[in-house]
Amino acid sequence: MTTNNSQAAPSVELRSDGAVDEETLAYARTKIDAVVSRPGLPAVTGEVRILRAVAHHAGHPWSATADLHVGGRQVVVAVAEEATGAEVVDRLQDRLRRQTDRAAQVWHDGRRTTTPPWRGGRTGSAGTDTADADADADADEGSRPA
Repeated sequence: MTTNNSQAAPSVELRSDGAVDEETLAYARTKIDAVVSRPGLPAVTGEVRILRAVAHHAGHPWSATADLHVGGRQVVVAVAEEATGAEVVDRLQDRLRRQTDRAAQVWHDGRRTTTPPWRGGRTGSAGTDTADADADADADEGSRPA
């Protein structure tokens, strides 16, 4: 059974596979919302999946994955198998918070990837015009004593 529950945060979908109860989904939704709706984070979109194995004899039937985009940077979190739904959600929350913090820090610091010159990006360093630098170098050479 696959369900799509995205009532609280339409930008992050919560999906489930297997016999995932509503209590676990509600718990997961509150934990995910706590991570992605923090002030200072750029726009967050993506999907979180919670899976419960069908095999009743499995020792750790719960697993979770998240594939989010935080301000244009992809954040992928895969949680190993856990024994209960609450454990897998708690571990997912910890890893999501750590990864979204890292992605948000990079986003705020401005360390974004730049467009290469052959795709229309700048050829010089940011804020420096190469023609002005050449003119300044020529002026300095002429004013030096020989």
